[in-house]
Parts: sequence; C-alpha cells; structure tokens
Amino acid sequence: MSGEVLSNDAVAALVEAARSGDLPEESAPKRASRQRRVRAVDFTRPTKFTTDQERKLRRSLEAFCRATSTRLSAEMRMPIELEVINSTQLLWSNAHAQLPGSAICGVVDAVPAGTQFLLAAELPLVLSSIDWLLGGTSSAPPRERKLTEIDWALAAHFFGTIIGQLSIVWSDIAGLELDLSRLDTQLETAQIAPVSEPTLILTMEARMSGSSATVVVLLPFTAIASVADAFSADEFTAGVDHSRAGAVHAAISEVEVCLRAEVAAVELPVDEVLRLAPGDLLPLKAKIESGVTVFAESAPVCKARPGRSGSRRGVQIDRELGGLR
Repeated sequence: MSGEVLSNDAVAALVEAARSGDLPEESAPKRASRQRRVRAVDFTRPTKFTTDQERKLRRSLEAFCRATSTRLSAEMRMPIELEVINSTQLLWSNAHAQLPGSAICGVVDAVPAGTQFLLAAELPLVLSSIDWLLGGTSSAPPRERKLTEIDWALAAHFFGTIIGQLSIVWSDIAGLELDLSRLDTQLETAQIAPVSEPTLILTMEARMSGSSATVVVLLPFTAIASVADAFSADEFTAGVDHSRAGAVHAAISEVEVCLRAEVAAVELPVDEVLRLAPGDLLPLKAKIESGVTVFAESAPVCKARPGRSGSRRGVQIDRELGGLR
C-alpha cells in the first residue's frame, strides 16, 4: 500500500470522508504496531553529559567532599561532613528552580575555559560558618538574618575555601582553575546560562552538630565543554600534570625532619618521676642486643646499633621499618 500513488478522485474521497468522520478504523494489529514505535521523550531532561562524564564528575566531587570536610573541620574547629547525595540533568531553567530558597549563590569562574557555573549553599550553613569563624561555639542553627559587610567578607572566605578545594581536584583532572567571581542572595540575578542549556545538578549534604544543610553545584555543559574529554578519560590520572606532581615531590624532599635514636621507653608514676635524682638507675625492658629504634619525628623508620663514629657517638642501620612508606 505504501508504494501506491492515489488518484485525484481517491484523494478527494479521503478528504470528504475525513470531514464527515467516515474514515475506516485502523485495525488493532496496525494500531498496536504504531504504538510500539512511539517513544516518550522528556525534553526537560537532556542527556548532553554522557553517563561516563556524569559518573566521573560525581566521583571527583566525592574526592572533593572528603578533602573539604577535613579542611573545614580544622579551620572552624567543628566537625563538618560533606557527602554527595544526588546527580541529575535538567535544562538550566528547571535546574535553577531546584536551588534552595534561602541560599547564597557563588558565581564561579573556570579558567582558562572562560566559563562560569554556580555553587549554592543554604543560608543556615553560611551563618553557622560565620559564627564559628568568629570564635562561636554554639551548635544550634543560627537565626536567619540579613548579612552585614563583615558577614559578606566571611561568607566569601567560606566559599573561597570550598572553591579552592574543588579547584585542586579539577585542576589535576582537566587543568581548570576555579575562582569566586561574586556572591549573591538574589537567585534571579544569578542567571549565567541560557534557559535551554543542559545542566548537571550535583547535590551535596553538609552535616554538622546534629543539623544538616544542602550545597548544590549547577554545572552548565558549556562550563566544561572545552575540557569534556578530560572527564571522559578511563582514569582520572589521565589528566594529572606530571610536571606539577614532580615539583611537589621535589619540594617535599627538601623538608627537614628531626631524627632521634631511642634506646627504650619506660613508664613511671608521676610521683616517682618527681623523685628522680642524679645517680638513680632506671631499669629498661629492652635487651642489650635489641639495639635502638630510629624515629623520623614520631614515625619509626629503622632499627640500628649504637656505636662510635670518630669522636662522636652514632648508630649503624640494621634494617628498615617502613614508617615513612
């Protein structure tokens, strides 16, 4: 039937039948076959990011969360744990609508790509960080308020710390250096991509002192388009700058550490320590033939035998202990 050419009379008859509603019904097998060929497509959920890219971007964020948790906990003297809880793709307009209502948005510059993406954190988390940076110890979520100039400066420091940790991860993978461009509480003004731009939403949860808050990265595809291949490599190490790694290794090699040789340790009650006087003999549990242990700072690195080197005392290495490996 598909190869037949209808005559003018046949076409006119079909048009007339359509007007009167007398078209023959489609057979059930043909209707079922046509329905099987129809595939539902949700155009609000693009797939510009490949599965591999999305998976590895999420993995990079997991590494970032571990490093940032340690950095923030040390800086604020308060345990903070960051964890990636979800990743999904939407159009920019829909992704932007997913941001928390009470959030502070940081517009992040990606160099040398010359692009931008958003990092948003809920206001209670930012206010808590400000409180801790100022020496506060309260574990209760702070009351929401309008930020002062000092608050904005400390919020920029908080965002800068987070972005700095993410920059370390993405610099090793794709050579991207990240920098905070500006902060804003008006989400409407943080429109950095076209409404139809495919965007990856990476959602994290920050937990501290019994409360939690949301941290979100909105990553338009254009932000990483120029380095997308780096996020598609088989392993993250494919993007490592080996010259930079060599420079770090060389710098660490020049760091001086304290070496000490310890014969043995003995534990005594405090009152006995206070009664020690010149001439007292301390019996040690170590045998004479057991030698001494050489420490680098607090790490045991080798066993040695005490002796003499010219006019000085010294130790001769017997075997390594691997404390620095």
